[in-house]
Amino acid sequence: MSPFLIAYLSRLHWTQPPAVDLDTLRELHLRHNCAIPFENLDVLLPREIQLDDQSLEDKLLTARRGGYCFEQNGLFERALKEIGFNVRSVLGRVVLANPPQMPPRTHRLLLVELAGERWIADVGFGGQTLTAPIRLLADKEQATPHGVYRLLNEGNDWILQFLHHEHWQSMYQFDLEKQYFTDYVMGNFWSAHWPQSHFRHHLLMCRHLPEGGKLTLTNFQFTRWEQGHTVEKRTLPDVESLYLLLQDTFGIGVDDHKNGFTLADLAAVMSAFETHPEAEK
Repeated sequence: MSPFLIAYLSRLHWTQPPAVDLDTLRELHLRHNCAIPFENLDVLLPREIQLDDQSLEDKLLTARRGGYCFEQNGLFERALKEIGFNVRSVLGRVVLANPPQMPPRTHRLLLVELAGERWIADVGFGGQTLTAPIRLLADKEQATPHGVYRLLNEGNDWILQFLHHEHWQSMYQFDLEKQYFTDYVMGNFWSAHWPQSHFRHHLLMCRHLPEGGKLTLTNFQFTRWEQGHTVEKRTLPDVESLYLLLQDTFGIGVDDHKNGFTLADLAAVMSAFETHPEAEK
């Protein structure tokens, strides 16, 4: 087992040798969601997000930071490959907000082929991401620990939807065409630098909990969910409280010399948001 895989499994609190089977894929998927939070802080600092293997390992494993889809699914793909899974990345177009025209390919997800079946895995879509792989089958409701999903098929395109208050909401559209590393670099750059990208205007964070709950953060607004329902919602009073919450509740590392960040760094980011709790004082 490589040093990378040892570090990855340790981050997920996984102790037994991983097998190449569906149970392992499901368990790794959920543990990844629960251990490595979704977050976009580097976009706001701002820092360039690097997608090479060493950069992802340094940030998400050594520094105990999180990341967004290009980082999360890049790390997950590498781990699955080293275990022995047949897996590759594909790219999707996010349609969650019903855009007026077809958006670019800015979401990275994974296609896994296992025992003659194809599965979609995705640990990088924030609060609504899959927390278990689902089979690549059209019009079939598939339950995960954190919700029910289905796939629609239109020609070469697939659309992932989730069930939200008895209504199906489309998340993203994708096909199975081969992608190259440069395609991920392009989508990553667009997501981090396009002026209208929501990653540039809000601090976003999510960590899933094993029994169906999740923790989310939008700027200073913290929410705890259980089975799709809000059980706690509060506005953090200041940047100091936010800095502690990121560490204590989301498990974000702050001390790494390269990928960490100081209280002053965070304060500079948050001062730009109109939702700052001290903005009207």
